[in-house]
Amino acid sequence: MKQLQQAALAFTAFIGASAFALAEPPTPQPNIIIMVADDLGWADVGFHGNTEIDTPSLDRLADEGVQLDRFYTTPICSPTRAALMTGRDPMRLGVAYATIMPWRNIGIHPDERFMPESFKDAGYQTAMVGKWHLGHAQETYHPNQRGFEHFYGHLHTEVGYFPPFSNQGGKDFQKNGESIDDQGYETYLLADEVSRYITARDKDKPFFVYMPFIAPHTPLDAPPELQAKYADLEDNRLPARTERADGPRTMGKLTLRPSERPMYAAVVDGMDQAIGRVLDTLDTEGISDNTIVLFFSDNGGAIYSGADNVPLRGGKGDTFEGGIRVASVMRWPEKIAAGGKIDSIMSVMDLLPTFAAAANIEVGNEFKLDGRNMLPALIEDQQIPREDYLFFAAETPIKGHFSLTAFNDEWKLVQEVVQGLMSVDVTNYLFRIQDDPFEHNNLAQQNPDMVAEMSDAIHTWRTLYPLAGTRSELVPPPGWRAPIDWAGYPQPIESLLGVPAPGMPPKAVLPILDWKHGEAGRLIYNCEPWLLKGGLCK
Repeated sequence: MKQLQQAALAFTAFIGASAFALAEPPTPQPNIIIMVADDLGWADVGFHGNTEIDTPSLDRLADEGVQLDRFYTTPICSPTRAALMTGRDPMRLGVAYATIMPWRNIGIHPDERFMPESFKDAGYQTAMVGKWHLGHAQETYHPNQRGFEHFYGHLHTEVGYFPPFSNQGGKDFQKNGESIDDQGYETYLLADEVSRYITARDKDKPFFVYMPFIAPHTPLDAPPELQAKYADLEDNRLPARTERADGPRTMGKLTLRPSERPMYAAVVDGMDQAIGRVLDTLDTEGISDNTIVLFFSDNGGAIYSGADNVPLRGGKGDTFEGGIRVASVMRWPEKIAAGGKIDSIMSVMDLLPTFAAAANIEVGNEFKLDGRNMLPALIEDQQIPREDYLFFAAETPIKGHFSLTAFNDEWKLVQEVVQGLMSVDVTNYLFRIQDDPFEHNNLAQQNPDMVAEMSDAIHTWRTLYPLAGTRSELVPPPGWRAPIDWAGYPQPIESLLGVPAPGMPPKAVLPILDWKHGEAGRLIYNCEPWLLKGGLCK
C-alpha cells in the first residue's frame, strides 16, 4: 500500500513538473540592432590594436561579444547595403559595380524581399535611422516601403555632418517621407533618435533597428572639441600597396594638401561615442542581454579620406583584403560567449539567414538566398568551411576599371581589368589566402590552371548582371538638376503603374534577345543562364 502511495505521489509530481514545463513562456525573441560604418579602416579600431583613435564603445562590444575576424562586404557602398537587406548577391540585383548616384532612377527590384519585411511580418517593430542609398526615384524604393515602419535619415550619401544635410545642393533629411530640420551633429542625432525609439518602443514586442552611419565618409567634419583632440595627430600610415588606394594619397602629398587623418580620427571618435549612447540606452532599459548588436563597415577604409587598413592590402574599391575584409563585432550576451573570435569566412549576405535563425522566424523570400546561416559558428563556435567561391566586384571610381575577386578558404584570385575603347588588359593575382592573408605572394604564374578555373568562375558570375545595372558615373547627365528637397522627390506609388515596366522587346522574343546578349548581361530579371556565355534562363 505504501509503495502504491509513493508511486502515485511520484506520478503526480511528474505530471506537475511536465505541466509547469509546458506552461513556461518561450524564450523571448532577441532584439536586433545593426550598426554600419561608412568607409571605416580595418586598423582604426582598438580591438585591432589601434592606439591613435579612441574607440572604447567598439572595444566594449568586442570584449563582451565576438570579433568576426573574416567578415567580408563588397568593396563599395550600395552593393553592400543591397546584400545586407536581401541576403542576395548584388550581381543578381543590378547593383554591384557602382553605387546608386542621385541622378539615377535605379533601385532594388520590389520583388526582392528585404530583411525588415521578414521581421515585421514576424511581429517585430522595425526602424531605420541613418543613410539609405538603395534607391530614391520612386516610392517603391523608399525605406518605408521596404519593411521599415519608421525611417529617420537620408536617402543619399555625402550629405555632410551639419545642417542643411544636402546632396547635390538639395536638402536630404527626413522622417517617414516628411522633410525635417533637426539641428546638431549628424552622428549624434542618429544616436539620439535610436535611443528615443528604443525608449518609446512597445515593450511587449521585439524590435529590429538598422543604424547606418555616414561616418567616417567624406566630406569629413566633426565638433570643435573632437577636432581639437586630434589636431596634432601625425599621419604615419604605411602604404596600402595598391594604386587605387595609394594614388590619391600620393597626389595629395605632391600638391601639399594637409592630411585627412586628424579629421578622420575625430569623425571615428564621434561615431564611437554615438554607439556608446545606444549601448547605454540598452543598459538603462535592462535589455542588453537579449539584444543582438552587430557592427561592421560597409567596405574597407578609404585611404584618401584618412583611413588605415594595414596590414591588409588595398582599400575601398579594391577587391584585395583591405577593400572587402572589414572590422566587425557582434554581441549577444544571452547566447554568444564573450571575448571570442570567429575565423570562418562570413559575408554580408549571410546576415539575413543568420538573424532569421537567431529569431526563429521564416525569411519568406521568393528568390533563393545566396547567404548562409552562420549561427552555429557564432553561438557554438563551429568551424564552417567555405569550399565554393565568394565573389565581389567594383568599378569605382574610374569607368572601365574593374576590380574582381573569387575566393574560398584556400585560394583567392584578384583580377584587375582595364577596358579601353579597343583594348582589354587583365592582371591576375593569386594567393593562398589562409597562409598569406596580407596578399604579399602572387602565385598566378606558378598556378595557371587555378587561375583559369577561377577566371572562368568570375566570368560566369558576371553574366548574371542586369543589362541596365549600375556603372561608374561620377557626374550626372549634362544639365541634370537636383530637387530643392529630396523628401518630395520619389514618385508616389499612386502615380505609378502597378507592375514593373516590361521593356521594349516583345515578350515572346525576350528570352531569345536575353540569350543573344550572352556575357553582356541579362534582359530578364533573376535570369541564370544554363549555358556559359549565354543561354536561356533556368
